[in-house]
Amino acid sequence: MIRGTCTMPFGFAIAALIATGAVAQSPDGTRDRSQLPQPVYKVAQNLADAGNAQAPAAATPNQGQTPAAPAAEHPLEPALKIAYASLATIQHDIKDYSATMVKRERIGGTLHENEFMYVKVRHQPFSVYMYFLAPASLKGQEALFVAGKNDDKLIGHGVGVRKILGTVHLDPTGAVAMSGQRYPITELGIENLTKRLIQVAENDKKFGECEVKFFNGAKINGRTSTCIQVTHPVPRKNFLFNVARVFVDDEMHVPVRYEAYEWPAAPGGQPQLLEEYTYLNMKLNNGFTDADFDENNKAYGFH
Repeated sequence: MIRGTCTMPFGFAIAALIATGAVAQSPDGTRDRSQLPQPVYKVAQNLADAGNAQAPAAATPNQGQTPAAPAAEHPLEPALKIAYASLATIQHDIKDYSATMVKRERIGGTLHENEFMYVKVRHQPFSVYMYFLAPASLKGQEALFVAGKNDDKLIGHGVGVRKILGTVHLDPTGAVAMSGQRYPITELGIENLTKRLIQVAENDKKFGECEVKFFNGAKINGRTSTCIQVTHPVPRKNFLFNVARVFVDDEMHVPVRYEAYEWPAAPGGQPQLLEEYTYLNMKLNNGFTDADFDENNKAYGFH
């Protein structure tokens, strides 16, 4: 067990992630949309290093020999237990939530700038309302989606020159809606994120070359989280990332940040950021109604 202050490996400069002050919120909220988060990121202690756990070598059975010890647990098992527990919490205890979501993605080899969005999410039926806070080129843009309604179309409107198109109804997985996005709006939110993390971990559990570390005391917007870091040292077709980190809020028991890195482009280089998503100022169980996901809501700007 290693104790003491831990700095993140690879010397990553993690920018524009976490806010310590007021964060711009919804178009019908009380905070100023012009105030955006300042970057703050902390990780306190490395509590456990699962390392490269390997099953003990099989012994040739001999008469009277003591049976071999059972194979060691895969390093991902403790992380999976946390993920399944988080999913149960989300599905059983959380009906809806609001948050300021910070997103950054690499698309077509280009790492895009951070996007800040105020979001409302309801689980049944799955519903999303999104208001863009930044960058300036997107500020004021809105989108909403309700499963099973509006012909399962994304409803949105742009800003600037795109505003002349007015409110549009789009296939959420179509080329227009997916432009500049890694995932459609139908996959947004902490429940979908948790399901995706479980799916990837269950796949990775079939293989070796996996190192898992737990960091206690990670601070996300002043809130304490546990950081789970998974590393695949060698590029393999079975793995989607070199390094991934999941931050689970210690009080809410849900993931509030995910970041993933590709392998270095050249030997000795640093891993390259692939995607990162952070949920700030999350408020649970607001009692959202259909009006919160209605394009005719007078607090919104769809018409």
